[in-house]
Amino acid sequence: MNIVKGNMIIGQSGGPTAVINQSLVGAVKEAMKHPEITGIYGMKHGILGVLNEDFLDLQQEDNEHLEKIANTPASALGTCRYKPTPEDCEKVFHIFEKYNVKYWFYIGGNDTAETCHIVNEIARKNDYELRVFHIPKTIDNDLMVTDHCPGYPSAAKYVAMSFMGNNLDNKALQGVKIDIVMGRHAGWLTAAAALGKKHDDDGPHLIYLPEHPVALEQIVNDIDECYDKYGRCVVAVSEGVKTPDGKLLGEGFIKEKDKHGNVQLSGTGALGDMLSAYVRDNSKHNDLRVRSDTLGYAQRSFPGVYSEVDRQEARMVGEEAVKYAMQGDIDGSVALKRIGDYAVEPDLAKLKDVAQQTKLVPKEFINEAGNGVTQAFIDYASPLVGDLPVVERLKEVPVPKN
Repeated sequence: MNIVKGNMIIGQSGGPTAVINQSLVGAVKEAMKHPEITGIYGMKHGILGVLNEDFLDLQQEDNEHLEKIANTPASALGTCRYKPTPEDCEKVFHIFEKYNVKYWFYIGGNDTAETCHIVNEIARKNDYELRVFHIPKTIDNDLMVTDHCPGYPSAAKYVAMSFMGNNLDNKALQGVKIDIVMGRHAGWLTAAAALGKKHDDDGPHLIYLPEHPVALEQIVNDIDECYDKYGRCVVAVSEGVKTPDGKLLGEGFIKEKDKHGNVQLSGTGALGDMLSAYVRDNSKHNDLRVRSDTLGYAQRSFPGVYSEVDRQEARMVGEEAVKYAMQGDIDGSVALKRIGDYAVEPDLAKLKDVAQQTKLVPKEFINEAGNGVTQAFIDYASPLVGDLPVVERLKEVPVPKN
């Protein structure tokens, strides 16, 4: 086995999660076991930390403090959404050379995997042995190859619990409640709204995902039908839901754009406001009580709401990345392979198979009407999220009237 001696560098990219620091600490503590890894550096704010040569010495962190960091949500090293140019990637490689970096671990989504792939190809072209590993994370759960992504189960649990609360609130004070959930391209997180349903009449009664286009008129019809049946309606809408002509549902209403020119979906309540106003104005029910909320950024890193499975698996993928790196001249993305009712084992995917691709919610997880999820999705997601709070109803035995 070819043992390479040199420094290791690790960073975090994209949106934070509740368990991303488990992956960081898992990799750092595993690296400390291997004498061939001579230094352990942290990239401050992702790839920007490399370009600015802004590094932290993670060997100065003691074990007790690292464990506290592991249980802290969000990105301890800081993160970024900067997409490096080819020139940036060349610069990254030369900085790695300068600092004798032989092991690079980057925690993130598909864009992160793409960056890893580009820099790895540059290293190969220059005959420089750099072992590059992408450690998966994203609440969107949209990475290819892996069964699911660390970060998703905890965010899914937050969404499920939010809708359990919304449903109880809506049952007590009836009307229509619309909640917007993160997910521009894939509806995995919005689908999780269904996980807390216990009774047949529990909300969310309607769930709309980007994978199944829907017209505004159809949403109103679905809500009216639900209201006729239950006297109320709870609706989960993914921020990336599209109309049948392929446009974002809120495209004509949201004016704000991000730096890439995309409609700004997160961090604004515009879509919920638009939908609630449209339903109120177009429903067949007069004076319909319609309210909306946007779950927003709290979905990503809310303290106190996490999946224990998620914590364990996020730690594992960090550890496994380092273990793979010590096995020889290999590179890749750590994946989770599901076994049986519920267990996982680590697997290694090629960087190019994860980069710049999106795993959508499959058709078998969406009901025929396109406004809900199937039992197959519940069976897939429930073991990831784990136990949810127990809520109950009164027996509602009426007192005979005099």
